[in-house]
Formats: sequence, structure tokens, C-alpha cells
Amino acid sequence: MESQRNLLLLGLLFVSFLLYQAWEVEHNPHIAAQTTKQALKTAPSTSNQEDGVPTASLTKTTSSVKEVPSQEQVQAGKSVSLENDTLRLSISLKGGDIVKADLLKYPNKLHSKVPFELLRKTNNFTYTAQSGLIGGPDSNPKGRPIYTVKNSDAVIKNGQNKVSTSLRFVDKNGNVFTKTFTLARDEYVVHVTYSIQNKTSKPLNVQLYGQVRETIKGGKGHLAMPIYHGGAYSTTDTRYEKYKFSAMKDAPLKQTTKGGWVAMLQHYFVTAWIPATNETNHLYSNIIHGTDATIGFKAPMKTIKANSTANIGAKLWIGPKIQSQMAAAAKHLDLTVDYGWLWFIAQPLFKLLRFFHSIVGNWGLAIILITFTIKGALYPLTKAQYTSMAKMRLLQPKIQALRERYGDDKQKMSKATMELYKKEKVNPLGGCLPIFLQMPIFIALYWSLMEAVELRQAPFILWIQDLSVQDPYYILPILMGVSMFFIQQMSPATVQDPMQQKIMKLMPVVFTFFFLWFPAGLVLYYLMSNIVTLIQQTIIFRQIENQGLGAPKLANKSKNKAIEKK
Repeated sequence: MESQRNLLLLGLLFVSFLLYQAWEVEHNPHIAAQTTKQALKTAPSTSNQEDGVPTASLTKTTSSVKEVPSQEQVQAGKSVSLENDTLRLSISLKGGDIVKADLLKYPNKLHSKVPFELLRKTNNFTYTAQSGLIGGPDSNPKGRPIYTVKNSDAVIKNGQNKVSTSLRFVDKNGNVFTKTFTLARDEYVVHVTYSIQNKTSKPLNVQLYGQVRETIKGGKGHLAMPIYHGGAYSTTDTRYEKYKFSAMKDAPLKQTTKGGWVAMLQHYFVTAWIPATNETNHLYSNIIHGTDATIGFKAPMKTIKANSTANIGAKLWIGPKIQSQMAAAAKHLDLTVDYGWLWFIAQPLFKLLRFFHSIVGNWGLAIILITFTIKGALYPLTKAQYTSMAKMRLLQPKIQALRERYGDDKQKMSKATMELYKKEKVNPLGGCLPIFLQMPIFIALYWSLMEAVELRQAPFILWIQDLSVQDPYYILPILMGVSMFFIQQMSPATVQDPMQQKIMKLMPVVFTFFFLWFPAGLVLYYLMSNIVTLIQQTIIFRQIENQGLGAPKLANKSKNKAIEKK
């Protein structure tokens, strides 16, 4: 296989990969869950309230809760604030939903002092984390409970390990519902607990639910950087499964599992409800008013005996996709950092990248170091590729002689060619096979860099102040195209077909065009990879020349001179 054709093959493989992943994100809803043994026959019903909270349990409930007592209506529009060193939450007194979440360590824009707003509720967009009690105050047909609170703000202080705020509601029968939100220092996990005091002489049945509600909007990804935006869940049978908005419309999620979790995902951030791991929970999804999607869980029915108190709760992750912390929060939650089918290669590569960053303290330099490491590890394959190319080049006169001898007899030609390869100890796939072995590594590193929230707003040098977005001046893509051109010039050029020659000349231009919109971190990797390839090519060709196999570049020049003399 010739170098020019290998380069064309590599380009076609890469472009095909981009097209496939873009199609996968846009057109492949995951609805296989409906056919698993865990599927239920009926979907969870949702109320017709604007809040869109579930009002029907999987089993019939008996509740002693009567009409919601009159409260000061002004409370319904109020909220309380809860803040640690990573999160600032706004909790509505109506229902106790989290209607706003600011990530204090992640600026909204580069060099901005305004934190990134993950959860929010406006007139035309909703992204909130809701929770409540079916069979309790949240089941009242006249609306969600209006809680009261003593302190409007709770901020973690120096020396404190955690901070919490408690909301209180008393129904007409005197039952007391206390909803407490707790944040620990340097964590993105919100602990949501209910303390339920049954003040009556009858049992009280309640069922905890938690759901994430988001207005359905189109994603902002493109061919070079497709971004998944939608739901996801985990069960005992399915470690991680995406569940698109379109799938929620066509076939609502209906799963029962021990433990598990449900989530709404975007590029670098995730909001996930994590119910108790030792209980059998029901996972569901709904579309509200055709505009909002919800994905949530229902815990098992809880019976509070007469004149007694019980506690139930769940965890809620609101934050960036930090794999180590998510893995500690819930089993398989770290898989929301989606590396695709090459995760077993991508995960070690990211760990290596993080190791280099711990040494140099700059993600751009870490990318350069991992490029050197990968190219160094693959050097034997690269050397075998160019050595095979050189041997194949030396055999071209003999192969041409066989063509002239056997003419159109393809069977005899093929047999004679294979005998020649065997005699000369040349593997015709030697130049092609290394490319196929390297492609999974390149693709895996592509996903590692694209999915890493650590690269968001991470500076490199000079004009590159954010490795997660495109080069503002397109310098790196242009340099990448130039380096690709030099690789092409150094490689043997034996393609005779005029159309193939034109395609090969256009390859650096095509790749440069594609890379204009790539995140700078990815372009930096491919640029450095090309530079290392140029260095390796020079070394290998010199070794081949010293071994008497004939340097491809020199051979080309000799051939051109011979043609000119004729």
C-alpha cells in the first residue's frame, strides 16, 4: 500500500467517523429499555398542573391528607438560598423545588465573574430539579404545598463542613412535613431528606419522587463536535443508557430497578437524581404540554405509623462531569462522560492526560506530552509501515513486468504477485495495517479531549485561552494543514490516476476546513501528532536509505530525473 493512498484512506476513515457520530447523536434514540424484562405495562400518570409532578402511585395509596391549608400566597413566589463553596441553590417555597443552581467554580464565560447557571426557570425556559411526596401534600389537586422557612439564606462558613436549610409544611390534620436540603463542603451532591411526623391515629402512606424537568430545545453541536443533550438512566441491567427527548415522546421510560439513577445531560454538566441504593425504584419519563420533558424516579411506598415519625430521602447531583466525584456519588454515574464504544481506551488515556497535567499544570502542555507518549509507543508500527512502503516500492518494476506478462489474466496475475510477495518476504498489508491499529487510539483520544470538562476555559499560551473552543484566529488549524502538506510531500507519490492526484492535493485543504471548528485542544493534538510524524518520517527514511532499501523521497527524485531525460 502506498503512502498517498494510506493518507487518503485515513482521511476517509476520519470523515466517516465524524459523519457517523453526528448521525448517532441526532438520529439514534435509545428505546431498547421498553423491551427489557423490567418494563412495566402502564406508564406513570402526570398531573395536569403546571408543575407537572406525578400524582398517581404504582399502587393505590391511602392518605389522610386533606385540603391544603390556607397560607400567605406571597410565599408561593419566594425562594431560599443554600450555598457551599461550589454551589449556590435557589429553592422555591412552592413545592420545595430547586429552581436555580449556580456553579461557583465555573464562570459562565471566559474571564467572567458570573458563575455558570445550570438550573434556571424563566418565562420561556425551565430546567429545574423537582421532588415531593405522592400521597402527601404534593398530591393535593389544588396545587403544590407552600412551605415556610425560618431563615431565607444559608451559606457555609469557615470551619463548617456542611450547611443545610429546612422547609416546613403542616397539613390540615396537623401532620408535619420537614424538607431539608444539605450541602457538604466542596461537593456537588445535594442531600434531600423528608422528616414526616404523622400526628393522626391512622397510618399515612407516602411515596417519594424526584425528577428533572427541562424545556426541549435543539442542541448546539455540529459535525466536528456533536453534543448530546437529553436524558439518561442507569439500572442493574443497564449501566448507562441515553434516553433522548424524542424517545420520551415515542415511548416513555418505564423501568423498575434496585438503586439506579436518572439524569438530564448536556456537554459538560449533568443533573441526576440518585434514589436509595437498597430500595426498588421505578424510573419514568413524561412530556408535559408538549414542550417540557421530565425524567424521574419513584421510591417504594412508605407507611408512617400513627403518631410516629419517619425519614426518607435521596441524593441529587448538580454539577460538572468530574468522573472521580460522580463515581463516588453513584454507581456508573461517571459513565455520563460518554467515550462511546472505545471507552476502555479513552479512560486510560484521560487518566494519563490528567497525570501529565498534575506535573506541568497546563492542559495544553499535557496534550503535547500525551501526543509524544502515544506517537512514541506507536513508533514500531510507524516504522513497519514506512519500511513496508519502501519494500513495496522496490517491487513495483517486477509487478509491472508481471502485468505485461499476464495481461488481462487476473487469476494468474494475482497468483504470481502473491508468489513474488512470498519470495521477497513482503507483506502487502504492512503499510495499511498500522493505520487501522492506530485509528482506535486517535478516535479514543478525540473523545477524551472533547468530553473533558477540565479543558473548559483552560488556557494554553498566548491567544489560546480556552482549549474547549475553536482557535479564534484559526492559527492552529492552518498550521495543522501545513504540517499535513509537508507529510504528503515527504511521502512516496506513486499515484498515477489524475483524479486521485487531485484528491490527494486537496486533502490538507479539506482537513484544514474541518479543523477550523474543532476545539483548540483537539487541533493542538493533531498538529503535534503531525510534527512528530514528520520527525519520525525523516528518521525512518534515513534508516531505510542506510539499509539499502532505497529512500522513497530520493527514489522519487531519481525517477523524475529519468523521465525528464527521456
